[in-house]
Amino acid sequence: MGSTVLSLRIDGELLDRLRSHAAKRGMSVQDYVARTLIREDFDERFKTAVDETEKFYGAEPLPGAAGGAAAGAAAVTTADAPRDHVRPSAGIA
Repeated sequence: MGSTVLSLRIDGELLDRLRSHAAKRGMSVQDYVARTLIREDFDERFKTAVDETEKFYGAEPLPGAAGGAAAGAAAVTTADAPRDHVRPSAGIA
């Protein structure tokens, strides 16, 4: 996998905050921004995978997940789940 250049024009105040956050972690601004984007991408892919798994098993989306409480879905508790069925999202909040 190769790398590509991405050029951004950002506000000076935002750049100062990014420098501060990166310095606290001993990173360059470039590395900090790239790591943040990678983490955000992972979070989105993970949430999608959990949602798809729950659809497969016929479970309601968890509150806070995409389409969860904001869409008016009721919270699913362990009392609502069948006793012989282990939800794949158990322990993931």
